[in-house]
Amino acid sequence: MTPVPARMAAVVAAFGVAACAHTPPPASQETISAYVSEAHKLAGDDLKPLLALCNPAPAARPPQAAVDKFLATQMARPAPEPGRAFDNLYYIGAAWVSAWAIKTSQGVILIDALDNATEAEQLIDGGMRRLGLDPSTVKYILVTHAHGDHYGGVDYLVSRYHPSVVMSEVDWQQTEEKLEFDSQHWGRPPKDDPGRDLRVKDGDKLALGDVSVTLNVTPGHTHGTISPTFDVRDGGRTHRVLLWGGTAFNFGNDIPRLQSYIDATERMARIAKAEGIDVMISNHAGYDGAIDKLAALRKGAASNPFVIGNDAVVRGLQVMGACGKAQRDRYLLEK
Repeated sequence: MTPVPARMAAVVAAFGVAACAHTPPPASQETISAYVSEAHKLAGDDLKPLLALCNPAPAARPPQAAVDKFLATQMARPAPEPGRAFDNLYYIGAAWVSAWAIKTSQGVILIDALDNATEAEQLIDGGMRRLGLDPSTVKYILVTHAHGDHYGGVDYLVSRYHPSVVMSEVDWQQTEEKLEFDSQHWGRPPKDDPGRDLRVKDGDKLALGDVSVTLNVTPGHTHGTISPTFDVRDGGRTHRVLLWGGTAFNFGNDIPRLQSYIDATERMARIAKAEGIDVMISNHAGYDGAIDKLAALRKGAASNPFVIGNDAVVRGLQVMGACGKAQRDRYLLEK
């Protein structure tokens, strides 16, 4: 699917003039409070889940025992019902980590593969079947970033259905070297098959049938996190979706990396405004309220709750950026 000329013109206009650089004020308790206050104001009543990012993040990565305990707790939560968010977009995830299926005219693009083979079999494979989708038609698995809660089920799906695995070049490299995080609860990282799999860079497009997904690399959560954008249909209307590919600040006191996250939110806010993006979803349901929204759709909601409007999408990215700035200044004060 080729993007319409008007959309491309808007994007060009948004980036045709470089944004004016400005130096932030020196870090202080006052700047931290100001950024947190800004985030709360931007969040309003509709984006409050994102404010979890404004809570102080640890300066060091958690020890392995803490990672395993956290994952075990989250994975023990009962899985929600799979559901259809749009005519061609389906939720087939767990209670805390998401997987999304984009149905196209030539098969399915799966976004993320959950923690391990068991979840992939029960929630992705089983969830697709319950929704009337055929798992054997999955042609691509787009892994948003190289953490095991997003790639853990890849091996199961590849062994059964042989889709191509898509990940950023940077995150493929991470899976081949030392993992940032690992756990006994996660499946093994995918092994790159050059004849099948894809290493992608910022701005590449993943096309299948009548759908084209733009692969925006938004470094921060990992160095090669992908935040895809694509169109969905709801009745006779088309909406533009941004899936933010990696949210939490779980990498410790790494100011350059946190700044790259902040920069990515600002860049994607410009893209969202230029493209009229009116849906923002996540790969963790706690951030986008996906489970509650699906329940509302099952109850016959008058309007689709996933459609939050362009203003709210831009504000959401600004909330994340403001919380990132508050955390950056906390780290600066610790040095």
